[in-house]
Amino acid sequence: MRVGILTFQFSDNFGALLQAYALRRWFTDRGHDAEFIAYHPTHVEEGGSLRLSLSPAAFKSNAKTLYLKSTAFLHQHFGNKDQARRFARFRQEQLGITGSPLRERQELVEAAGRYDLIVAGSDQIWSPSVQYGFDPAYFLEFAKDARARRISYAASFGRDTLGADQITALGPLLRPLSSISVRELSGVDIVRQASGRDAACVPDPTLLHEQYDQLLAGASSGQEGHVFCYALRTAEVIREVAEGAARMTGTPILSPYNVHRRWREIGQTVHPGPAEWVSHLANASFVVTNSFHGTVFSILFRKPFLVAELPGSRVAMNARSRNLLSQLDLMDRFVRKEDLPRLDELLARPIDWDAVEARQQGLREVGSSFLAHEVAQVENG
Repeated sequence: MRVGILTFQFSDNFGALLQAYALRRWFTDRGHDAEFIAYHPTHVEEGGSLRLSLSPAAFKSNAKTLYLKSTAFLHQHFGNKDQARRFARFRQEQLGITGSPLRERQELVEAAGRYDLIVAGSDQIWSPSVQYGFDPAYFLEFAKDARARRISYAASFGRDTLGADQITALGPLLRPLSSISVRELSGVDIVRQASGRDAACVPDPTLLHEQYDQLLAGASSGQEGHVFCYALRTAEVIREVAEGAARMTGTPILSPYNVHRRWREIGQTVHPGPAEWVSHLANASFVVTNSFHGTVFSILFRKPFLVAELPGSRVAMNARSRNLLSQLDLMDRFVRKEDLPRLDELLARPIDWDAVEARQQGLREVGSSFLAHEVAQVENG
């Protein structure tokens, strides 16, 4: 069977590439020919076009566009070149991506004819951007006239709720899909509200596998016995938690570089590619993160860990990690700002990994069963 996957495979983001790797691997492990549809719209990460309007909505859109353009420029011209090469090598060697990116709808239409099954993959592909809204490509609109079955696997809206206008726009995009699955329970409600359809709640692709030995074998081992601090969006709360973990373990803090970092360094900055990122985490004595995929891999490698909340205006972004922690009965690993006075108690609290593994296996079976059913639908005609 030929499978096409559409996700954020172009991003120099650890979680984005690791979830892409994991979803493709599920298919290739079962003998299917799976590849990425190399769509890379300019409005994601590069900002897209400025809107020439004086409306407040256009001002907000333009501000976001300028921020993304400046960040992309700085990353391209002043970022760590060795790290950029590691990301490029990972895309080529582990994801099988070569050639030029697809930018236009007609290119996607032509690509769609090659596949029996097309999967809108995981990550926040359904999160509406300030400057663009929903991108129909990530709902596989371009394949509406193709013979391929069209599904989503663990797609995320990146938030718990959507505005009324967004709900209205979402319905026509969801209804033509053959099957819908989302990553968060809140996504099930959003899909039902927008389209009247049911959606399955399935785990992120990274949770479909029990081990990542292949990635670790190809990564430089680096140092061991450190606090691995993976911070996104803010250093609030996570800095105090990481420093507390370093005091408790008596080990240094390693923090992977983040192109969007606008805060003072937490410990020592390192510049890994995706495989090295996994290795740094696997070799850590403790993990502190405010990232969903930092949470996932802490659990996969049975690392003592705490998840620091994203506070203030970013609080809605905690939904992804909180949803996973709740499913695995690990909500005591979530640290809010008001919990910091009892940080030592939280750091020392043990984890019943056998109980976690049993629940994790249940999630894995849900995800694999969903994908196996969709494969059978295609194979049985």
